[in-house]
Amino acid sequence: MSAKDRAAIERVKMPELDPAVRVASRSAEVNLGISEGQAVVEATRCMDCPDPQCVTGCPVGIDIPGFIKNIQRGDFAEASAVLRLTSALPAVCGRVCPQEKQCESRCIYHRMKCQPVAIGYLERFAADRAREEARKNPVPPRRPAPGAVKVAVAGSGPAGLSFAGDMAARGFDVTVFEALHEIGGVLKYGIPEFRLPNAVVDDEIRALEAAGVTFVKDCIVSRTVTVEDLRRQGFRGLFVASGAGLPRFMGVPGENLIGVMSSNEYLTRVNLMGAGLDGHDTPVLTGRTAAIVGGGNTAMDSVRTARRMGAERAVIVYRRSEAEMPARLEEVHHAKEEGVEFMTLFNPVEYLGDENGHVRAMRVQRMELGEPDASGRRSPVAVEGDIREIPVDLVIVSVGVSPNPLIPSSVEGLSVSRRGTIEVDETSMESSVNGLFAGGDIVRGGATVILAMGDGRRAAAGMAAALAAEECHGSAASDNNSVS
Repeated sequence: MSAKDRAAIERVKMPELDPAVRVASRSAEVNLGISEGQAVVEATRCMDCPDPQCVTGCPVGIDIPGFIKNIQRGDFAEASAVLRLTSALPAVCGRVCPQEKQCESRCIYHRMKCQPVAIGYLERFAADRAREEARKNPVPPRRPAPGAVKVAVAGSGPAGLSFAGDMAARGFDVTVFEALHEIGGVLKYGIPEFRLPNAVVDDEIRALEAAGVTFVKDCIVSRTVTVEDLRRQGFRGLFVASGAGLPRFMGVPGENLIGVMSSNEYLTRVNLMGAGLDGHDTPVLTGRTAAIVGGGNTAMDSVRTARRMGAERAVIVYRRSEAEMPARLEEVHHAKEEGVEFMTLFNPVEYLGDENGHVRAMRVQRMELGEPDASGRRSPVAVEGDIREIPVDLVIVSVGVSPNPLIPSSVEGLSVSRRGTIEVDETSMESSVNGLFAGGDIVRGGATVILAMGDGRRAAAGMAAALAAEECHGSAASDNNSVS
């Protein structure tokens, strides 16, 4: 097919659940996935560029033309195999990665004033076909070869899982230690099921188990088991992927009122602990009027969850304009479809309580955009004298997170930044402590799933190289001793 004919094909549209139906269901996935026919047609749009720039936009380096052309040929199993070569979580990435800012942003179609190839939709399609096949024909978990080098992972979020998959593929004996009672980290506690079903995460974990990865729940590295304990148990390397689960607040008066909480707490109660579901005792405040402070993806997850939990009015309060919001455009679009209100260019300055200490209102300062800050976004500036009061009975603060402090504060000699992040070599991801590598939010302080996965891949390559060098050095020393 000629390039002109390929370009004439319209980009596929993702089928979606009706907004009224999805708001009435906590777990129903909004995006329904594309069909086999849609996938083949969309894959046909790919120009198979000789120098595919889409690959340069992928933090884990997926062979994007390779898996797409296999879909075009109808070889879906091979498409999935190509994805698995570099991605431990393709079904996850196909759902939550910001492809519009990464791989799809580099697509040659942008030069042609056309919509890019729907790489994310195709990735989800191929991964979901493989998941269905794995359910029909499950593969028993394999064990590492006797004598395989043991490595440990602290945290089972995207960075830890990506690292574990790569190290298992290299033949290492990998054990992942997770502090919570569920494997998946932020994929389970932070992202709602309407965006990323738990069943999808569980399938990806089973695939890693089948590859030989061992998972240990309810184990806090630095508390339940120390880094020294792991060394004594024969682990030659440790990858720290403990995330950034420490919520930030704004220091606004009234933040200690009942009904003001962080998005971390709110989403964990709902997503991981089943708050509000039959058979679960986890309490959670619902609120008739919920205000969510922030403009990122976590804020969108929180406000859309609040709607599903029964809030009659759910409002995003954001100090910049909608154009400056870091959230994905798709998430903003879905939130609007679900009845979420957007109160942009406003910033909370005080929360007011009733006689029982429960939040009843928030005072907000009108803002306007001034000069760009270091990130390139225009800084919000207060409009003097323009303060308003909004009645609310639930406030969810989603203005960022800080790194988990447990491991950084417990390992002697570990270099830590002023922000509490572990400092690493950007190429190998090794820290100042020999054999201790780190990646994801514990290094970045808060980022996307795919960037964390990229860190995991780099750390796996770095640790494998370091351990191989140790083996060579040890063998050389042994040979010298035998000669002498």
